[in-house]
Amino acid sequence: MLLAACTTTEAPEITPAPATSTPAPAEQTKSLEELTQDKHYAEITVNVNGEDKTMKAELYPDVAPETVANFEKLASEGFYDGLIFHRVIPDFMIQGGGYDENMEEKPADTIKGEFASNGFENPLKHTRGVLSMARTNVPDSASSQFFIMHADAPHLDGEYAAFGKVTEGLEVIDEIAAVETTSLSNGMSDVPVEPVVIKSIVIAVP
Repeated sequence: MLLAACTTTEAPEITPAPATSTPAPAEQTKSLEELTQDKHYAEITVNVNGEDKTMKAELYPDVAPETVANFEKLASEGFYDGLIFHRVIPDFMIQGGGYDENMEEKPADTIKGEFASNGFENPLKHTRGVLSMARTNVPDSASSQFFIMHADAPHLDGEYAAFGKVTEGLEVIDEIAAVETTSLSNGMSDVPVEPVVIKSIVIAVP
């Protein structure tokens, strides 16, 4: 399964099981350089260790159009404001966008999984700073939860919908990755002891 033990929804697995009977990816007609020429922008402000910090990211609508449109829609509606990074694994990734500080899940509509094993060619690799969508073992189950890579994780390539990259504020990812975490009685693990709160995500489209 692609599910992690810490939660029943939308968690990228550190070591995914080998895929079985997956659709063949579409033929890639453009290079990653070409697909990332059109850039949208996101400014992500979080409160970590009692201080507001900002990360700036590029979003790539030509790489993952439905994913970017969904993320921008939710951000523009204020969906993410007050939600947390609920899963933090150093040297892997930080995941958020689905729970509030009381660990109440906030639902959102699901979208198509734009990644190779789901028949969609997406050449963006899961390297440090890349944004990608979390999901269950169901390919088209991503909704609002996203993760940001703290370190390279090539085993996620082709299995999750990468859609952007942090270009400023990589040190904020490091700071979040360094917070103390714990396990909860509901089975969730890698949860920050002190909430890391998303204050806002502001989208800019040139």
